Amino acid sequence: MEYLIHYSTIFFLFLGCFFILSGSVGLIKLPDVFSRIHAAGLIDTLGTGFIILSLIIHSGFSLLSLKLLLIPLFILFTSPISGHAISLFAHESGYKPKAKLKRK
Repeated sequence: MEYLIHYSTIFFLFLGCFFILSGSVGLIKLPDVFSRIHAAGLIDTLGTGFIILSLIIHSGFSLLSLKLLLIPLFILFTSPISGHAISLFAHESGYKPKAKLKRK
């Protein structure tokens, strides 16, 4: 049982780090501010959730795990709101998406 806890903790930690790393690459590679906000908002929320899940598994189910559950809940509510606020400010400042829409 101890090995299962140990290996699942490592698995979810590496999975969360992979998602955060891929979100960071998206911040560098994507062309405009709107697609960068999209990459950061989705991937970093998922990566943080997996890292917190690994911490909950590692610490055991106690009061500490209840406190750890509040962190992704807070991130789940604040990440879309902050992404929307940044994109609204960018739109009002005159930024336009660089991708062209193909019309038929």
